Amino acid sequence: MIDFETRLAARSRNSSGAISGILALANASGVINFSGGFPEPSLFPTQLLGDIATRLIAQDAAVALQYAPSEGIESVRDAIAGYLKQTEDRRPADNELMITSGGIDAVTLLAKSMLDPGDLVVVEEPSYLGAVSGFAAFSPRLRGVRIDDEGLDAAELATVVAGDVPKLIYTIPDYQNPSGRSMSVRRRHELIDLCRQHGILIVEDVAYRQLGFAGQTRPSLWSLAPDVVVQIGTFSKTFFPGVRLGWATGPVPVVRELVVAKQNSDQCAGALGQRMLEEYLRAGYFDVHLPVARELYRKRGTATTSALAAHMNGRASWTEPEGGFFTWLHVPGVNTTTLSRNTDVAFVPGAGFFAERADTEHLRLSFSRIAEHEIEPGIARLAAAIRAQ
Repeated sequence: MIDFETRLAARSRNSSGAISGILALANASGVINFSGGFPEPSLFPTQLLGDIATRLIAQDAAVALQYAPSEGIESVRDAIAGYLKQTEDRRPADNELMITSGGIDAVTLLAKSMLDPGDLVVVEEPSYLGAVSGFAAFSPRLRGVRIDDEGLDAAELATVVAGDVPKLIYTIPDYQNPSGRSMSVRRRHELIDLCRQHGILIVEDVAYRQLGFAGQTRPSLWSLAPDVVVQIGTFSKTFFPGVRLGWATGPVPVVRELVVAKQNSDQCAGALGQRMLEEYLRAGYFDVHLPVARELYRKRGTATTSALAAHMNGRASWTEPEGGFFTWLHVPGVNTTTLSRNTDVAFVPGAGFFAERADTEHLRLSFSRIAEHEIEPGIARLAAAIRAQ
């Protein structure tokens, strides 16, 4: 008999055990859950979605229930291009835009299209663990460049590039996962100038861009430099994640290769979800929904940092989120992976967010799905667990 357990356990890129352990704890009875970056379910527009789906099934079954083109349904791409014109003040050409099955699909398609084993990929340190593991599956050399309160450290990046030019750079410039930080306009221009000079592709992940608490955003990297940037986005955080839809827009040759890669992976994003999204966008529901979502997440983010100030002052430091779902804690002298096993508060230990450093003193708290009345008791429990270490 083939011993598949041993074979799979031996795979160096298999990090599913750590993630599944976190999810198991998060779902346990009595645990207060700050772990996953999940949107608040009460924001899902269930009545509207039911009406839209019923109408599409009755009137548009030949498109909505059929396979879709790998680049996405033409009318849906047109709607998303219009959305980008509204939000980014730039409309992609038809061959500069494709629809993906969420943001992580775009990461995988880029890695599949762009990378050979041993190619250098630069990621922020810390960075989205899904992207880090997604790139790692294609055997590049991953190099982390630190971020600070202005985002990616352009001076450190320049030092890296001077010694070894990366194939691509992955960044989340707005309300970053996991840190909640945003890249300053100055750093955005420095990054673009450096990458243009050396011919480096920038992968800009805008998963949280529309969830700034003040409703204002800095110019996207793609809007500033569509010649060297591929913007990847997702509707999982702002529409609903069950639909698994996103987009990639960038230079024509890159998007063309992503479409080919998608033909050889899942073939296409689901047509029904695409058409539901199109109807939702064209009816203007998105414009009504976003301010409500921003306000809910702002309240929960403020409640979280207020509770941290009350219970963690002098024991930890944390970022003050201006948007998105997360705050990032530094707890000196505490191994947060060990801590996660010894408390009834679910969070994500920091180690998985680093491509190079073995950082065990950070953790990520997500405030997006937790009920407001659980935030203060959850932070109090976490503070007590930290003091007990």
